[in-house]
Amino acid sequence: MVMSIFDQLAGALASRAGLLIACLSLASMAVAVVVDGAYASQRVSEFRLPNGLQLVVIPDHRAPVVTQMVWYRVGAADEPRGSSGIAHFLEHLMFKGTDQIPPGQFSKIIARNGGEDNAFTNHDVTAYFQRVAKDRLSTIMAMEADRMANLRLSEEDVAMERNVILEERRSRVDNDPGSILQEQMMAALYESHPYGIPIIGWEHEISRLNREDALLFYKRFYAPNNALLIVAGDVEPEAVRKLAEDTFGKLAPNPSLNGRLRPQEPEHYAPVKVELTDPRAGRTTVQRYYLAPSYASAQPGEAEALDLLMRIAASGPVSRLYKRMVIEAKTAASAGGWYSDSGLDAGRIALYAIAAEGVSAEALDRAVDGVVAELREGGVTEPELDRARSAYLAEFVYTSDSQSRMARHYGWRLATGMSVEDVEAWPERLKKVTVEDIHKVAQKYLVEKNSVTGILVPTPEHTTGMEAPGIDEPPAHAPSSGKS
Repeated sequence: MVMSIFDQLAGALASRAGLLIACLSLASMAVAVVVDGAYASQRVSEFRLPNGLQLVVIPDHRAPVVTQMVWYRVGAADEPRGSSGIAHFLEHLMFKGTDQIPPGQFSKIIARNGGEDNAFTNHDVTAYFQRVAKDRLSTIMAMEADRMANLRLSEEDVAMERNVILEERRSRVDNDPGSILQEQMMAALYESHPYGIPIIGWEHEISRLNREDALLFYKRFYAPNNALLIVAGDVEPEAVRKLAEDTFGKLAPNPSLNGRLRPQEPEHYAPVKVELTDPRAGRTTVQRYYLAPSYASAQPGEAEALDLLMRIAASGPVSRLYKRMVIEAKTAASAGGWYSDSGLDAGRIALYAIAAEGVSAEALDRAVDGVVAELREGGVTEPELDRARSAYLAEFVYTSDSQSRMARHYGWRLATGMSVEDVEAWPERLKKVTVEDIHKVAQKYLVEKNSVTGILVPTPEHTTGMEAPGIDEPPAHAPSSGKS
């Protein structure tokens, strides 16, 4: 759900867990109120405009600022075959202009109004966001609605931005052996599903993308009935609803939207190993991915159990992986992992270890296997679960204190098929997870045949004490500026 930043304080937080959990329960308690198609809880209000736009308002009156996010239910996994990167390419092009906004002026107008903006593309969503003073909300909402329907692109704009993205790929992927390895591991993990295709795209396909590709993708997916508008900040729900009706509400829906048609992943029968030797690498590293469900695709209770499993197994210096490999066996200089839980169709369990001085890739791989076997066979302990859950719930309380983080939190879940009620019931579901639940998901999903192991080895003459790049926990999305 939310990235870990408090595990090192787990002991202190555990003693305050009762108070924090009580506060969280109050913060997330849903009061089902349905009036004229609207849903309201103590935290948020939800509306649906006649043209299909979903609107969620999260009032926060502590400061006179507001965060607006528009989430399109389309991402890199929805691209036409052979056009990888077009979702990310269009995200960049959305900053070019309309008849009302001159080319390249979108972000400059927001900056002149004292605000900031950006965008990002993921396999499942594309999102655009702004943060401004509350009296500027009407301005940015009108601008965002304008570019939802009236984007204008010149051949020059497209050619220039294509070069920007090709350079972005070279700097972020081609010049980083860790990123190259992860790209190859994803391609091996997903044999059929488009999650195996990089969000930024394959270079040879990016180089062929053109204006027609961008406009076809835009006209197919950018419409109010394929969008979610989140507004968080010093606002009143009814006032925001009126603003949305006056701006986005005037746009016509796309009647040809027919859902997401994606190939599904077949059953896997054997593990895969990907090995890369690169003179630019630092120390030897081993990474391991396992197929797993996401919050949107898991059976009831499984995602919460996986979430807690990975916090116990691989999050921070108190985790099993770190203690076994770094502190006790001293086979690794660092070790960790995460649970990628936000996908629409699937998720992923990830582990990594950076070799200690003189430790081979084979020995490091065996050490990772040992920790995985321990989790599969013996599960976790009650104290480990209590500590991880208390820290996680406490972290969520602090996250709830951030306007922009809550906008993202609701946006991610709602844009990938969950409801407001699902989001707000999450703390209670987390409290119900048992050690038996965690043992079951460890046995079910830490399965060798559904894994890909990546090994990155530096050439001997370039071996250094540096940590290999590209192994830290990735964000839930792939952030990229659409501003050139």
